[in-house]
Amino acid sequence: MNRPAILLTTAALALGTLVPAAVAGPAAASPAGGAAYASAPGPLAVAVGHSHPEVLSVRGAGVYRIGASLAALTRNGHVGWTAPGCDGVVHTGVTGSWAGVILLAFRDGRLVEVGTATAPPRSPAGATVGMSFDELESIYGRRGSLIRNDAGDAEAYLVRVGSRVELFTGHPIRPGVGYFQVGPASFVERNFRHGAAAC
Repeated sequence: MNRPAILLTTAALALGTLVPAAVAGPAAASPAGGAAYASAPGPLAVAVGHSHPEVLSVRGAGVYRIGASLAALTRNGHVGWTAPGCDGVVHTGVTGSWAGVILLAFRDGRLVEVGTATAPPRSPAGATVGMSFDELESIYGRRGSLIRNDAGDAEAYLVRVGSRVELFTGHPIRPGVGYFQVGPASFVERNFRHGAAAC
């Protein structure tokens, strides 16, 4: 992934404790852009206390659009904290209803990754954290594939959408998807395959 393993594990566990358990509810929220996704299976989970859209797509989530400026999001009060990384990458938390739900990564001041360790949000096809890789295969079919990193010690489920990807990686302490991230393949997929360089 694009961050050291300890940071990812800590973030996943922290997000898991910050967001209340999901309960079944109607698919009332439509994704950004207003179009409903017919491929979403059954009723969607709705997080208690969160009113954000339930969809995280390769375009991003809410105001957190891939390519958005870190400076502009910060100036408008949408960034809660920052943690500088390597090679011009900055990791951030967010404010508002997405706080505790998504994490961001910026490279050279532009948003290149939105990720979550919670459910919801879901992908436009209905995939979420907590699902098994077999469930992802049943949702995506030939559109996705199970991949391994270059070291051969981690696997993930990858869905390509043009030059961007949805990437579902394993959970550090239980089977199934523990982290769902989106962004350009040149950042998200590359970091998973090659691993993050130490500063």
